[in-house]
Amino acid sequence: MFRTEEGSSGRLLQLCVAYFAFYAVTGVAVKYFQGSAGAGFPGMAGMEFLLYSTLGGAGIALAVVLARGWFRVRSEHSVTLGPFTFPREILYIVPSGVCTAVVIPTTTLMYSLPISVMVAMVMMRGSVIVISRVVDAVQARQGILKKKVYAVEDLAVAFALGAVSIEPLAGSREGGFDFMQSRAAVTILGSYIAAYAVRIYIMNYYKNTRPRGMPLDNRGFFGVEQIAASVAMALVGVAVFAAGAGAGGPAEAFRGAVLEPHPMWPWAVLAGTAYGMVAFFSVFIFMFQGRTATFAGLVNRLTSLVAGTAATLIFAASFGGRWPGWTDWASLALILVSVAFLTVAERRRSAEAVVERARAVAAPVRTTVGAP
Repeated sequence: MFRTEEGSSGRLLQLCVAYFAFYAVTGVAVKYFQGSAGAGFPGMAGMEFLLYSTLGGAGIALAVVLARGWFRVRSEHSVTLGPFTFPREILYIVPSGVCTAVVIPTTTLMYSLPISVMVAMVMMRGSVIVISRVVDAVQARQGILKKKVYAVEDLAVAFALGAVSIEPLAGSREGGFDFMQSRAAVTILGSYIAAYAVRIYIMNYYKNTRPRGMPLDNRGFFGVEQIAASVAMALVGVAVFAAGAGAGGPAEAFRGAVLEPHPMWPWAVLAGTAYGMVAFFSVFIFMFQGRTATFAGLVNRLTSLVAGTAATLIFAASFGGRWPGWTDWASLALILVSVAFLTVAERRRSAEAVVERARAVAAPVRTTVGAP
C-alpha cells in the first residue's frame, strides 16, 4: 500500500515524511550532545560534534552509494580526458559536491550557535526558498526552464521571506546572543547560502536539460555528488588537522577532537547517520520530477522547518531546553501560510506530471553512457 508512482503527489509525501523524521532526530541530537555536562548532557564542543556527526553522515551516505552502485550517471554524451571517458554531467556534478561539502558543516555550525533549532531552521531554509525562486528566474531567462512558476508559488515565496525577516527585524536576543552582530554567525550563514545557491542551480540545470525520453537519474547525481563532497571534506579535514598544532581557535579544537576524542564520540557518529539519511531525501525532493526549483525548494525547506519546530519542542519537553519564543511562532505561522499556497500549486503540478509521464512513455528509448 506504500507503492507510489514516480513524480506523483504520493511519492512526494513519502519523501517529505522521511525527511521530516530524520531531520527532527538531527535537530534534537545537535542540542543534546552539545548540552552542558553539568546539566547531565555530554557537553561536546561544537567542533567535536561537527567532526563526529559528519563522519557518521558521510559514512552512511557513501556506504549506500557504493553498495548500490549509484555512482553511474546515465547520459547521452561523454567526455574523454586522457585515458578516462565519463558522462559529461560529471563536470558539473562534482562542483555541486564541493558545495555540499560546505553545506554539511555550516548546517551543523548553525545549530551549534546559542539560538534555538527553530530559529536556525527559519533563517537557513527561508533563505534557500528565495534562492530557489531566483534560480527559476535565471534559468527561465536562459531558456533552460520551460515551466511557468505559478502565482501561488510566488505568494508562498513572499510569505517565506517574511518568515525569514522576523528574527533579524525583531532584533531578538536569545540568552544575550545577537545573531546579526556576530561575525562568525553571519559568515556561517553566508557560506551556507552561497554554496546552496550554486548547488540548486546545478541540480536544476541537470533536471531541466534532460532530453525527452532520458530518465532523470537522481540516484546517479546523488552518488557522484556525495563522493565528491566526501573527498572534499576529507582533504579539508587533513589540512585543518595539519595546521591545527598550536594554532589556537577552531583548527586546534579540530585537532584535539581527533587526538583526544570525547568519550561519547561513537554515539555522536551514530547520531550523525540521521543527517546522512536526510541527504538522500533532500536531494530527491530538490530534484523531484515535474516540479520547478521554486516548488521543490519550498517543499524541501518547509518540511525541514517544521522538523526544526518539532525538534525544539521535543528537546524542551524531554531535556528541559528553551521553549520557542514569539518570533519563532510568528515565523512558523507565515511558513504555514506558504504551505497553504504550495498545496494549491501541487494540485496543478501533479496534473502536469501525469501528462509528462505519458509523453515519456511514448518517447523512443535513448542510449546511455555510464549506465549499469
